[in-house]
Amino acid sequence: MKKIQLILVFFVLICFSSCVDIEEHYDFKADGSCNVVYGFDMSSAVSVLMNLMSDSVRATPQFSMVKDTSLNFYSALPDTTQQKLTFDEVNMAKASKLAVKMDLQKSIMKVSIIHTAKNAADLQYYLQHISKISMNGQLNAVTKNKGSKGFDAQQLVAGQDYYNYEVTPHKFYRIIDKAKFNAFLKKTQSTLAMAKAMLIDMPYKLVLNFAKPVKKVDNSKAVLSADRKHVTLITNMDEVIKNPNVMNLKIDF
Repeated sequence: MKKIQLILVFFVLICFSSCVDIEEHYDFKADGSCNVVYGFDMSSAVSVLMNLMSDSVRATPQFSMVKDTSLNFYSALPDTTQQKLTFDEVNMAKASKLAVKMDLQKSIMKVSIIHTAKNAADLQYYLQHISKISMNGQLNAVTKNKGSKGFDAQQLVAGQDYYNYEVTPHKFYRIIDKAKFNAFLKKTQSTLAMAKAMLIDMPYKLVLNFAKPVKKVDNSKAVLSADRKHVTLITNMDEVIKNPNVMNLKIDF
């Protein structure tokens, strides 16, 4: 019974973005396009939880999977979700990629969602819709293994649904929606508490690279590089919970 409970705890923890290292990277190009990468690294949580499991549990097929693959984001969605998408959402999903690197025995579990936005309007559409698509369907297919039914990647992206964006050719504004963020905290409060009790850190890093110097950055924690072309924001979930405004970012470039 204890073994079963540990397995359930393991999968519950890795299913929430509140228990992973999150890195967002934006590379703005001179032609107006932007490469976006959402990186979710659950290795720290996996490492802690694997140490709590017996050798017999770690030897089961569920914990012996090794994956290092990349697939189309649209193809990772179940048929029921694909059928609900609008024409524009289908095109967006097909233009995105999902990369998965997993080796539980070595405490490795990383998922990245990659997209290239053609212009500012395309970027804003992507940011406003990618989490909604994920919330409407499960991405269990990313592992292509029946033994991984507990892995639900939808929560990784769904956690990003508490932002409002304003993106133009010369600005990138992101403001946290406190009502949505509070709802997210309420939904994940038990997971957050469990992660904290297990000393699982929850860091967050945002990196934005620009083709030309940034004119203005409105966030006291954001660091602007000497050449004014790179903005970096580093924080963690504990700090965000105390002060959600730390996630607000206004950049004019």
